[in-house]
Amino acid sequence: MKNKRGYTLIELVVAVGLFALIMTLASGAYFMVINLNRQVQGVTTGINNLSFALETMVRDIRTGTAYSGGGSSISFTPANGGAAITYARGTQQGAGGQTGDIIITKNNVTTALTDPSVDVTSLVFYVYGATPGDSEQPRVTIVVSGSVTHGAGKTESFSVETGATMRGSDI
Repeated sequence: MKNKRGYTLIELVVAVGLFALIMTLASGAYFMVINLNRQVQGVTTGINNLSFALETMVRDIRTGTAYSGGGSSISFTPANGGAAITYARGTQQGAGGQTGDIIITKNNVTTALTDPSVDVTSLVFYVYGATPGDSEQPRVTIVVSGSVTHGAGKTESFSVETGATMRGSDI
């Protein structure tokens, strides 16, 4: 009697079935990781855009003078002494309708600083030391809150607070 070596048909069917099951589970996890990566990239893009807008505002406020306003908007004279700059909350058309944004107005021209994926629901400026003759160094605290849209209409909320102090002393 000869000793035959090899696999039976049942062993091959079981092996292929186990391989297919493992590959199905692995591919599901792979697609989930790709989806999460896209969501994180969308949120990162929105937050980077918001960060750029806040850095632009803080830089202009630090070098500016003659702050006025507070609450929902702030106006000041820029370092070069040109036309007054005003920052406020505005609206723009986004993919899902109207979204709130941060706007800058200079020389009667209004420009949005944030992307439509960033929906600014609240923008508040707290101005301190802007009254002539007081002994306080002029400074501004900015509080922004809203949400970032990513993926298929999913949103992540944010709340950011930053501050700027006038570089030159006016005391």
